[in-house]
Amino acid sequence: MTLTADLFWSFRSPYSYLAIGRYRALAASHDLTINLRPVYPLAIRQPDFFERNHPNWLSYTMRDMIRVAQFHGIPFGPPRPDPIVQNVATREIAAEQPYIYRLTRLGQAASRRGKSLAFAHEAAQLIWGGAQDWHLGDHLAGAAKRAGLDLAELDEEAVRDAEALDNEIAGNQVALEIAGHWGVPTLVFEGEPFFGQDRIEMAKWRMEQKGLRPR
Repeated sequence: MTLTADLFWSFRSPYSYLAIGRYRALAASHDLTINLRPVYPLAIRQPDFFERNHPNWLSYTMRDMIRVAQFHGIPFGPPRPDPIVQNVATREIAAEQPYIYRLTRLGQAASRRGKSLAFAHEAAQLIWGGAQDWHLGDHLAGAAKRAGLDLAELDEEAVRDAEALDNEIAGNQVALEIAGHWGVPTLVFEGEPFFGQDRIEMAKWRMEQKGLRPR
């Protein structure tokens, strides 16, 4: 029997990137469907989040995500450009955000086609894997193609159907909160949330209790 889980995920979250490859591999190797449900990052949902954090938060997070990537052998580099336009010194979020809305709507359009896990993983490898100018040229088109999608089609839908896509994305956020969490990456299996890239093995353990088997 195929098990099903939801993965709540953000294109701006380094920990989402550090988790998605392992979740995609798990779905490929086991009788498991993971529905990736994109949400807007905290920078959009709670713009003052970063300003309220401890001064050490950013430096520690940078150190931690680099070592997590090294530990798991995952290519990693600061996004160029950052999906969120933000003043690093003041942590202030810019009013104009040319990247994150497009990315998240593309992810939701891919979700409508049942391919958001693949698309988000391919795109995240560009954004967080060290690629320069991931938003230019045919970078994202290549990511979409590797996920079995057509970027032009997704982009057209992201513009034409922006309001409906945003409503679906907001619904994803509500579903995440109903499941008992607010952050990403969070895998939800049978109503139980597993937050963080360090809960993948625990989520697998729980699913094995419920009958998860290799393909």
